[in-house]
Amino acid sequence: MKHLIDIKALSAEKITALFAQAQQFNQTPIKETRKLHQGRSAIALFFENSTRTLTSFQLACQRLGIDITALNIEHSSTQKGETLCDTLLTLNAMQTDLFIVRHQQNNIQQEMSSWLNNETSIINAGDGTNQHPTQGLLDLYTIWQYKQDFSTLKVAIIGDIKHSRVANSLMDGLNTMNVGEISLFAPDELIPSKTKHLKASDMNTCVKDADVVVMLRIQKERLPEDLNVDFAQWHEHYGLTNERLKLAKPEAIVMHPGPMNRGIEISDEVADGSQSVIWQQVRNGVLMRQALIHKILS
Repeated sequence: MKHLIDIKALSAEKITALFAQAQQFNQTPIKETRKLHQGRSAIALFFENSTRTLTSFQLACQRLGIDITALNIEHSSTQKGETLCDTLLTLNAMQTDLFIVRHQQNNIQQEMSSWLNNETSIINAGDGTNQHPTQGLLDLYTIWQYKQDFSTLKVAIIGDIKHSRVANSLMDGLNTMNVGEISLFAPDELIPSKTKHLKASDMNTCVKDADVVVMLRIQKERLPEDLNVDFAQWHEHYGLTNERLKLAKPEAIVMHPGPMNRGIEISDEVADGSQSVIWQQVRNGVLMRQALIHKILS
């Protein structure tokens, strides 16, 4: 594996192997894992804000012994008119082994990979509304930890699906893992046309008998200006409450990729409740990215 730009590039066998590697890292002292890639270097190029993704990549690299630099885009030469290609080639000339890139433009990482030599790898940390493959992997890993067999599962995904690269990568990954059923719910204008056949008739039907309930925030920064979304009424129609969660299976887990908008897509009682695995997702983000980076650099 040279790059990870789209989760669809991974087979079920490769995803399962990453689960195993993440499990192994979880049981290995950090002082041991830090010996694995000493002398290697990575640069994080984040053209969009991030808390969880950037920090977890930084920790994953550090725990593998990799020197990582997070470039401050606002203070970079891109603000002086330098092209993205020239910026990348400049940084690559500094003997970089790995670029971790988040960008608002769809498919830009694929284009960037064509500018590099065969020595340097790219991991997509999110591109526009298209893909977020490492989030998809950590979500799959979290589901696997609790459920093991994907083929029997009903996974409900609720919220702004159309503008969510998280949802795209998760659905692609679930299909690769041969999931039993995917059920979606959102306003019609927030569900892509290619997945409208998966839309449930109402919120209760979507959640009913679900094994996994994934809540998504409204992507305010990506909504078209002419799209009127009633945020005040969102929780009433599309928010996950304890009452609605009771319709899912008793052992169902609740997930959210963050950042959460409490009181809009998810209530405090659910987010902090016994069925929530949201903080486990955050922990798994470091482990899965660690496993992926190890695989790529090996």
